[in-house]
Amino acid sequence: MTATGTGTGPGPAAGTGIRLTAPAPGWSIAADVVVVGSGVAGLTAALRCAAAGRRTVVVTKARLDDGSTRWAQGGIAAALGDGDTPEQHLADTLVAGAGLCDEAAVRTLVTEGPDAVHRLIGTGARFDTAPGSDEIALTREGGHHRRRIAHAGGDATGAEISRALVEAVRAAGLRTIENALVLDLLTDADGRTAGVTLHVMGEGQHDGVGAVHAPAVVLATGGMGQVFSATTNPAVSTGDGVALALRAGAEVSDLEFVQFHPTVLYLGPEAEGQQPLISEAVRGEGGHLVDADGTRFMVGQHELAELAPRDIVAKAIMGRAHEQGVEHMYLDGRHFGAQMWESRFPTILAACRSHGIDPVTEPIPVAPAAHYASGGVRTDLRGRTTVPGLYACGEVACTGVHGANRLASNSLLEGLVFAERIAADIAGTPAPEATPNSTPADGPDPTPATAPDPARATAPSAPRTALPLLAPDTRTAVQRIMTAGAGVLRSAASLARAAAELDRLHREATAATGRPGRAEPAGATATGIATTPAAGSAPTPTDPKAPEPGVEAWEATNLLCVARVLVAAAQRREETRGCHWREDHPDRDDALWRRHFRVTLDADRALTLHTTATADFPPTVTP
Repeated sequence: MTATGTGTGPGPAAGTGIRLTAPAPGWSIAADVVVVGSGVAGLTAALRCAAAGRRTVVVTKARLDDGSTRWAQGGIAAALGDGDTPEQHLADTLVAGAGLCDEAAVRTLVTEGPDAVHRLIGTGARFDTAPGSDEIALTREGGHHRRRIAHAGGDATGAEISRALVEAVRAAGLRTIENALVLDLLTDADGRTAGVTLHVMGEGQHDGVGAVHAPAVVLATGGMGQVFSATTNPAVSTGDGVALALRAGAEVSDLEFVQFHPTVLYLGPEAEGQQPLISEAVRGEGGHLVDADGTRFMVGQHELAELAPRDIVAKAIMGRAHEQGVEHMYLDGRHFGAQMWESRFPTILAACRSHGIDPVTEPIPVAPAAHYASGGVRTDLRGRTTVPGLYACGEVACTGVHGANRLASNSLLEGLVFAERIAADIAGTPAPEATPNSTPADGPDPTPATAPDPARATAPSAPRTALPLLAPDTRTAVQRIMTAGAGVLRSAASLARAAAELDRLHREATAATGRPGRAEPAGATATGIATTPAAGSAPTPTDPKAPEPGVEAWEATNLLCVARVLVAAAQRREETRGCHWREDHPDRDDALWRRHFRVTLDADRALTLHTTATADFPPTVTP
């Protein structure tokens, strides 16, 4: 069931006691800070923490250079050009956010952004420059009234930023644990962060389930695009950070605002998984959106035409396709010529040609696909969540910058700026004393006999409850349910079907453990994280089909968790705002809905949803 309320809501987080079903850690290391993720946010936070003298460990799900950042094409937005100002950048961001941006967070982003970009350049990132000049070349993207997007390699900005940061991390000698899926947060007896458990895939210095003990954990795990069938996100984007935070008792907000990028290469109605992105910069350089007849349908719909904010363009594409009974529209850049395609957009050109489409001679078929989570784990301006010692930055976080719809190319900047702020907050905290029974992060690997017992780092006031795991093949079922019921276009009926189907998947997983769940109270909805075994007990599989703990089962379980939160929030928000589009409530309603939802997971796996009194977020930390 889902409880709802208004006003300030709960105080400081209390751990749920819920954990993923997993073997006990067989190894552990100690650090001052553990950063989970290796995109722009994670590696920036790690470098700054290490520079401040903190023993820092980076945990990443794949290789160090294989996060979402490397897939970013367009660039990074900042007021770097002549005549541009942070105030103008602020204004564009607030408009795109459709009334739900936290203005203080946006002001922080746009005022600190230019210097942060210059520090990134100092770290080694090389941006494209104007011909015959050392000045950074700037382009435009949707929602921006000025050229303020710095890019690299034409359309390979993320790859260049990732290269520079990875090289800096390796040069600094930071300890990294690659191919490691984070499982759950460890807390001490006072409910403060004490590290994470994780599973290392394959052989190496560590393997299997272990623990990194640290008083500060920075979540920079990226997004949750894999909750939908078609997405621009890589396969690793399974909402692991949001799910971990929920189990730890942290608040999440704005999860209903999933941005569907309007121009993703259309590969057919059955296409699933990561899809090729056609950067907004193509439209910024003069590309036209047209229908099959060659008509530019965005002209007259918005003052910026093809460069309207993404939610408006995505809705226009869907609307025109519906009118004409087709599945996609076209992006026409034939007038660029071969030289411009090859020099400015080499990545996109190669991707299109690999699928038999040549943008030099034909329009590109495009349709919206899941791209970016505007919401996430709620933080303040210092990146602090509602769990002491737990920080979040990048796409996993909800800083309040994006509101109901992210402005193009603000994501890399947000990761950069708020990662630096997190590191400054951690550096301003007295360094922790060494734990006597912990092995230092730069020391020899502990053996199981000498490793700290993770059970000591778990608050005794919150008995651990093992969460039933989903079978790996359930991942596809979750994606198809979400695509059909909670995609670009939503309604009460579609969301109710999605909620019921997700609830069925959860009940089936619980039944496979052989432990019956509690009955739902009368009037309960299907949006809860229902049923719980006896407190402190682990499920005992009785069905031979019950999944064994492993990466695919953990990912599927995390996807179901974030999917149910997204659907619950989307059901509650009975309006259309930003990238949340309700066909049964087509208008924006500021009187009722210019506010945020703050969602937490209870110990019985039910959701509690509180509504803020205004568009402003309350503090995450009690003074």
